[in-house]
Amino acid sequence: MTSLDSVASPNVAVTELINSLCIERRARLDQVMGELNVPALLTSDPFAIRYITGTRNMLVHNMTGPDRLVLAFADGPTVLWEFAGCEHLWSGHEGVDEIREAPGLNAKKTPNFRNEAIAFAREIADRCHERFAGDLRLAVEGLDTPVTDALRASGLELSDATWPLQTAMAIKQPAEIEAMRQAVAVTESATAALHRGIEPGRTEQEVWAEFHRALIACGGELVVARLLQAGLRTFPYFQEASNHQLSAGDLVCFDTDAVALHGYSVDFSRTFFCGDGEPTVHQRFLHNLASDQLEHNAANLEPGRSFEHFAEMAFGVPEPYRRYGYYQLAHGLGLAGGHPNIPRASDGAYPLGGCFEPGMVICVESYVGDPVTRQGVKLEDQFLITDNGTEVMTTYPFDGRLHATMP
Repeated sequence: MTSLDSVASPNVAVTELINSLCIERRARLDQVMGELNVPALLTSDPFAIRYITGTRNMLVHNMTGPDRLVLAFADGPTVLWEFAGCEHLWSGHEGVDEIREAPGLNAKKTPNFRNEAIAFAREIADRCHERFAGDLRLAVEGLDTPVTDALRASGLELSDATWPLQTAMAIKQPAEIEAMRQAVAVTESATAALHRGIEPGRTEQEVWAEFHRALIACGGELVVARLLQAGLRTFPYFQEASNHQLSAGDLVCFDTDAVALHGYSVDFSRTFFCGDGEPTVHQRFLHNLASDQLEHNAANLEPGRSFEHFAEMAFGVPEPYRRYGYYQLAHGLGLAGGHPNIPRASDGAYPLGGCFEPGMVICVESYVGDPVTRQGVKLEDQFLITDNGTEVMTTYPFDGRLHATMP
């Protein structure tokens, strides 16, 4: 399989898709900014920059500080401040109207960052005044306190940009859905490579590396968490891949957590059986219980259903497994995880308003952990909410030995 996201020499179909992503996402953001009365927003978040402009550059590096920034005006131009020396990367790109060299706003890297912040704030204020005379409202995210202090000192009235961006990102546009389908295909291929690598005597890290290698080789970008664990390390959940060696008869829990093609995340989980033998009855029981939970909750996804109603209808995990379950029922997904993050039902007022809408991509989570045998099963799938129901986007099969009919 070859890369589906080559910036250097994309084929015609990829170029058309990338252009469509830029156009459709920006139209969606303009719509939301208009509805929420946000005239301009400024962000250093690398996933938000990818969403607004369609550009990527040193994603992990840019998680360490504001080395790239974007100023987006409602129904207006988009200005990208690119990492020094990299301005040429996006010359003529569909999603950017102007490219400038990024200021040194990172306190960890730039000794003169306070003066840089003051000069940058004045530039932003001038831009906002030119675009909307007298209206200096600006939504911001991902900026350190010295930068926001400088922006306020320049006369700007700041608000939070996270909610407008999350609202826009939550509803996928047609090109996004196609991009996500391609991202899923590459991630499932990489999962197959990992699955083949599960052998007694190998370490968790060696097996996990098979996934990473295959993902990157096919055009994926990175994996945001090291969630692969085996044997007694499958309980409790969230233990990261280590040098622990797999043994025959182990359960192996794996969560993709991949940033794949076109920057879109793919998030599904499977639990595999290690070795040539047969799982125990109890291992099959745990897997079937987890799959029952996943299937029950996925069947309750429905356009127009409130998140609270979904939580009330959730699968009832029996004792003694209930207290060890996953901390949320489901979550949104796009370029990264996002709105909505759906908590379990609570005794008090439910904390999340809203409902499922067509165009949302939702990941349904399941984890069943047994404190007696210290084994756990993690399963998860990714669904698209449509006008009439749902479509499962991730189809990598369950381990047939674990998912077999109980005796």
